[in-house]
Amino acid sequence: MPLITSAGIGSGLDLESIISASVSAERTPKLKSLTKKEESLKVELSAIGEVKSAVSKLKDTLSKLADIDNFGKRTATIKQPSSGNIISATPTSDISVGSFKVAVKQLAQGSRAVTADGAFTDSSAVVSASGGTLSFAAGSDKSFDLTVTAGMTLAELRDAINSSDSNFGVTANIINTGGTAGSKLVLTSNVTGSGNDLVITSDTAELDAIETYDATDNPDGGMTIATDDVAQDAIITIDGLEVNSSSNTFTDAVQDMTIKALEVSEEDAGVYETAKLTIDYDKESVTKLVDDLIANYNNLIGNIGFQTRIGKPLNGDASMRSLSDQLISTLSTALTDAGPFESIFDIGIGVKKDGYLEKSSLVRSLNDSMDEYFDDIGAAFAGDNGVATKMEALLANYVDSDGLIKKRETDLNERIKDVGDDKINLDVRMKDLEASLRKKYAGLDVLLAQMQQTQAYLGAQLANLPGFTKSKS
Repeated sequence: MPLITSAGIGSGLDLESIISASVSAERTPKLKSLTKKEESLKVELSAIGEVKSAVSKLKDTLSKLADIDNFGKRTATIKQPSSGNIISATPTSDISVGSFKVAVKQLAQGSRAVTADGAFTDSSAVVSASGGTLSFAAGSDKSFDLTVTAGMTLAELRDAINSSDSNFGVTANIINTGGTAGSKLVLTSNVTGSGNDLVITSDTAELDAIETYDATDNPDGGMTIATDDVAQDAIITIDGLEVNSSSNTFTDAVQDMTIKALEVSEEDAGVYETAKLTIDYDKESVTKLVDDLIANYNNLIGNIGFQTRIGKPLNGDASMRSLSDQLISTLSTALTDAGPFESIFDIGIGVKKDGYLEKSSLVRSLNDSMDEYFDDIGAAFAGDNGVATKMEALLANYVDSDGLIKKRETDLNERIKDVGDDKINLDVRMKDLEASLRKKYAGLDVLLAQMQQTQAYLGAQLANLPGFTKSKS
């Protein structure tokens, strides 16, 4: 039997339309049902995702409110003198609030050594003909050695010092005086603090000019450290009490705070200008956390309300009602060990009729609470029975990896995948149906074509019989 590539080509009947209509009649209602189900699941998944996002934002804020360290921060406010900024300060959470007057009498510095007049004519002068070793030290634990090669020039020595991998902080420069003093090697140490002057020794008399000596005892014409160039401590006064530090950073000069000296205070007749340093609770960061709590709580409540409206995908959803009820219940938790606060609403937060939070002064304002009972606010949120601690645990039951919302998302995604599989299976079944219909109609097409051929043959034979005449139309 010849292959028929298009149904009806043999018989002339429109079998393609019949097959197409048959397949469409079978496919369309089922595909429509699957598509509607898929769209419904995706809309529900999107709604759940919106609620989950709102829950996660609120949970992030609650995790900060549940951390007692966020209520222990302190701020340092500095009113600098008119001459400029003389100090900076960094308090820890353990410091007591208070204010101090701070003056800077002296900044810490490292020592500076200079070679003697005429020791070197210029930068190309040879330091040592045969070479040797220079040893550098400052303080009790800073030192390094440097090998001076035979014929090394002053410029080469400078470069060798600056590029030494073991150099602890000595910087070398050359100043060309242009006169009889010649070229001077200047060595500056970054090791600050009284008694930490740079000390340079050598193992050969050829390098005496590079060794350091007392400014009043320099028999061999070595390097000297002038009175103004010796290493010195930083000195500040705190409420009139003098404090020394080997660096410009004062740790625990005021207990649990670091003060850094920036500039020397201006002096008038022995009186130094002071900066007023005030340490207070970090009320601004706590206020922001409370503002974030109100905003993110209201966002979640509004999201739940929107998604559960009539006609919305979560209308009548029991889990959304449960979440909303639990939020209100947890927010109303009775507090313990939180000073005068019996509930979170006593610190300056209120609930409106529509369930949204707001700042309130019905009992006391938030500012009043922070001014009078700052530490108790931390207990109200982050204590063992704190509201933030309990609410964070509540929301974790919904959005953590094994939470209710997460499980629901997983279930919806699996159901959407199942619908996608059903669509694929439907396509396979429709292809099988089409193939089956083509097979059936192919036989009919061939039979009809043969019958038409037989009819044409018989008609031709009859027309050739004697006496046979065609009827006139």
